[in-house]
Amino acid sequence: MTSPLSWRELETRVGLDALPDFHRAFLTWRGVEDAAGMPLRRVGQRVEAELNRMAQTGQAQRGEGDWTLAPGALDGFEAAGPYLGAEG
Repeated sequence: MTSPLSWRELETRVGLDALPDFHRAFLTWRGVEDAAGMPLRRVGQRVEAELNRMAQTGQAQRGEGDWTLAPGALDGFEAAGPYLGAEG
């Protein structure tokens, strides 16, 4: 990822059917324990918490209902790879 990316745009690329697994993979990548066993509602809350943590460290910036991810913020997150190539 070489340019900033909207998290919501990334979620749109992933698609609704694959989104729960993508979110769980994101949480696992971020070091959240037992992401695979979490109830879906909790997964959503934890994703937001992790995005907020990324914002605190300068890897993301929170906007109106979205986060803009800094270049390189998802480096090493292999599950995002197929969706990052769709950037303009």
